[in-house]
Amino acid sequence: MLRRLALLALTAAALASCGPNPKARELRLWSDSYAFHIVTDPMPPRALEPVAYRIVVQDKKTGQPIETGEGRIFATSADRANTSDGLKKEKELGTYSGRMFFATTGDWQAALQFRREKNPQMPLERVDWTQTIHPASEPGT
Repeated sequence: MLRRLALLALTAAALASCGPNPKARELRLWSDSYAFHIVTDPMPPRALEPVAYRIVVQDKKTGQPIETGEGRIFATSADRANTSDGLKKEKELGTYSGRMFFATTGDWQAALQFRREKNPQMPLERVDWTQTIHPASEPGT
């Protein structure tokens, strides 16, 4: 029995040392046509620091990356502060980025709008989520 408990403790320690699962920090959202995989840096996002968003966009039905698209990312706090950025195409296929600056901590209502082609007649599809913003990092950490 003691041997089994020791083995369980050792296994738990080994798993804890592996660090957090990167997929667990990825936000996955779906619109009518697209699948979005969103990652922030830093994680968790912090007030008074630029937050970089990396967004991979795929066709919802085929899973193929969307090479030519446009969109924007934006958020509003409970006290009506706003932040936004247009999406920039990255080198990786189907990958876009944007940066936002959150002035306050708390829950912000965030959204992403995207369309497949740079064509104003194509509809923008939107996904929404709540983005929790943590206090700024202490200097030297």
